[in-house]
Amino acid sequence: MNAKELAEKITSYCIANANEENARRYDRFFKEGYDGYGITTENVTKLLSELLRDKSLKPETVIEALEKHLITGKYEEISIPLGLLLKMGKQFNAQHFETLSGIFAKGINNWAHADTMAMNMLPEFILRKIVNAEDFIPWKTSPYKFQRRCVPVTYIKAMKKDKNVPFYLSLVESLMTDKEREVHQGVGWFLREAWKIQPEPVEVILHTYKNSAARLIYQYATEKMTKEYRLQFRAEK
Repeated sequence: MNAKELAEKITSYCIANANEENARRYDRFFKEGYDGYGITTENVTKLLSELLRDKSLKPETVIEALEKHLITGKYEEISIPLGLLLKMGKQFNAQHFETLSGIFAKGINNWAHADTMAMNMLPEFILRKIVNAEDFIPWKTSPYKFQRRCVPVTYIKAMKKDKNVPFYLSLVESLMTDKEREVHQGVGWFLREAWKIQPEPVEVILHTYKNSAARLIYQYATEKMTKEYRLQFRAEK
């Protein structure tokens, strides 16, 4: 199956299984708006299982199909190729990383797709030593907020494996003053997970930026602390 055939199969399946009621319900989860078919999770899983039975399917074919769907921006048409890529980590190479680095400019523009990539797909490039954690540094100054969000979220899985909290903190620190809410959520999420592994260096960062960083970062970062303990990170009046 080539990329054109894969893209057409995905579109046909989405149209055949569209559900307007679900589409209206899903819209409330996306501040940016939901443009999709309202397909159930069960139906998406069914198609993924069918497509993955084709052992000749390669990541580059899926990425090419993904890029075709990014043009139209339909939610499930993007979600399905991403779901396929989640199962293809063993086939990833450095060229796949370079290609994926550029897709944010083409239409990764909601938290769900960004987190799908950052939670389970992008960490594979680090864990399999295809790229280094430092290769994500250019993403921190990307003009695309969801690409910046992916940086701290991607590091969570790698950090949980090697426990090198200070190293990952050094890579994330510059995002403490990012201006976008979606990035604040990602940074706060990362800090919360880092704190559970090694509290001390995280608390240094929290003290340093408590008067300049967004409070949403602190809301996420201190979520597992007691109410009394988190008071020390309150911004000074």
